[in-house]
Amino acid sequence: MMKTYSVKASDIKREWHIIDASDEILGKLATRVARLLSGKHKPLFARNMDVGDFVVVINASKIRFTGKKAEQKMYYRHSQYPGGLRSEKLEELVEKYPERIIEHAVKGMLPRNRLNARMMKRLRIFTGADNPYGKPPSAVAPVSETGSN
Repeated sequence: MMKTYSVKASDIKREWHIIDASDEILGKLATRVARLLSGKHKPLFARNMDVGDFVVVINASKIRFTGKKAEQKMYYRHSQYPGGLRSEKLEELVEKYPERIIEHAVKGMLPRNRLNARMMKRLRIFTGADNPYGKPPSAVAPVSETGSN
């Protein structure tokens, strides 16, 4: 007789992953980060529990975009007041707040439920190579070395 295993809070072991975003394509980086935050790379993955790891992204200002996205992609927000629609091009946001671009892309790839906020709290994004979380950027594995699944 088979029994279904249910993950307990005591079983969750969180690791730290440092990812260098220099010359990475935004979408590929965001899917990789979302996978680590949600815990889909672990054998104990459960959709109803937060089993993911901590992720630190460095060099966010050096991220790459395919095609003409830098000139054409727009980000919109609204203040909920009449005439409160604001829009910014991607290239303007890269200059001002490059960490928000990665944060927005990752948030869109995570499930839209109560676990989303918990997962996003474990994401740290830095514009430069400096990070207060210990490991040097040389300890980072590039995308090609990690598994695609």
